[in-house]
Amino acid sequence: MTHPVDVHVGKRIRHRRWLVGMTQQQLAERVGIKFQQIQKYETGANRVSASRLWDIADALDVAVSFFFEGLDSESAGKESTNDIPADLMGDKEALDLIRSYYAIPENQRRRLFELARVLSDVA
Repeated sequence: MTHPVDVHVGKRIRHRRWLVGMTQQQLAERVGIKFQQIQKYETGANRVSASRLWDIADALDVAVSFFFEGLDSESAGKESTNDIPADLMGDKEALDLIRSYYAIPENQRRRLFELARVLSDVA
């Protein structure tokens, strides 16, 4: 049986890889393993060793701690503040929105952010 922490770390690997637009094959090549191993990590079927997680974090340009973010609230089954789902990174629509947001030029992105804040205050 898979451990909830391994599943969480695997999800975070998959979502970060997807967010930066990297395939399993590309990540595997950067880390020096087969893409099937990345698949097993992402599903939580295989546990990621500390040194391998270090290499994956480096390849995905994040701190190792990134893979553990949100673990407490998710494992407790709690929703985070403002009715945001505990597994926000598991929501493909949210990830699409984030990717699209960062594709917008910075000056327009700031204006869009302010608009979103105003709209959320009204709702």
